[in-house]
Amino acid sequence: MKKNITIMLKNKFAACCILFSACVINVYAQPFQTYEQTIPGTEVKFKMVAIPAGSFTIGSTPGDNRKEQDETPQKKVELSAFWMEEHEVTFAEWDAFFKNMDIPQTKAIAVDAVSRPTAQYIDLTWGMGRDPKQPANSMSQQAGIMYCKWLFDQTGFFYRLPTEAEWEYACRAGSSNTVSNDPKALQEYGFFKANSGSKYHKVMQLKPNAFGLYDMLGNLSEWTVDQYDPAAYEKLSDGAKNPSTPPAGKYPRVARGGSYLDDPEVLRCTNRISSSAEWNKRDPQIPKSRWWLTDGMYMGFRIVRPLQQPSKEEIEKFYASYLK
Repeated sequence: MKKNITIMLKNKFAACCILFSACVINVYAQPFQTYEQTIPGTEVKFKMVAIPAGSFTIGSTPGDNRKEQDETPQKKVELSAFWMEEHEVTFAEWDAFFKNMDIPQTKAIAVDAVSRPTAQYIDLTWGMGRDPKQPANSMSQQAGIMYCKWLFDQTGFFYRLPTEAEWEYACRAGSSNTVSNDPKALQEYGFFKANSGSKYHKVMQLKPNAFGLYDMLGNLSEWTVDQYDPAAYEKLSDGAKNPSTPPAGKYPRVARGGSYLDDPEVLRCTNRISSSAEWNKRDPQIPKSRWWLTDGMYMGFRIVRPLQQPSKEEIEKFYASYLK
């Protein structure tokens, strides 16, 4: 009798192990695919597009007469898979953070000048409006990083700004071309000086690129996580994996994509834009705001999420390195 009971228990234990193993496989073997993220406690949703791992040649070709010196020499780089937001972060998404104290379901953040945005002292949309579907503008890099940190607190997923390499890879979307030489063709994909009417527009109004990403060129320029180094590609090893230049000072940092105020030649996947204190020169606050750019009304951001999530300690270290 005891022997039969022992056998039964062993069989049940084995069955439980098999069931548990199946559950583990089911959780960790989910297909890498585009998904929709809802911000907890709100009805705000946005799509995260699956960008496959791969390699590409970063920078401009020697024969590109529009290139800047900091876009050379070209180097081959390898990137791990990641998700990138379908469009620039909108006011609907940003305001879920900015006004988060009004959302009881979310994990509230202490209201202070470091962890939560201070109130804007003037209308930093400059009359262009704050429609929920318009991209959040006048954003500093720190604003983008803190939004990502808050989103991690809400969802448990590590969100951040893209590296320069990730951004360019996503912008190219498998093409060797950095953008069409025809401004008329460019108007189908991005808002710039010729077609913007001197203002930014709601996201997803024009055509997406081959990865399904909207407004990679034009509308608002977008922050990356990288410190700007004009000789970055000279220092880059050919075949480098997931390259990025870590923060070393407040200025300059790297933006990409060009904006609604720029000429067509600025709207190139390879164009590197270095930030400047001039973007906030008219800020009346002392010290100047970490959040808002009085003269950077053309600055926004979009977010990424790496397929392989770092440890909690690594995530906290990452955010802290950008928020000194």
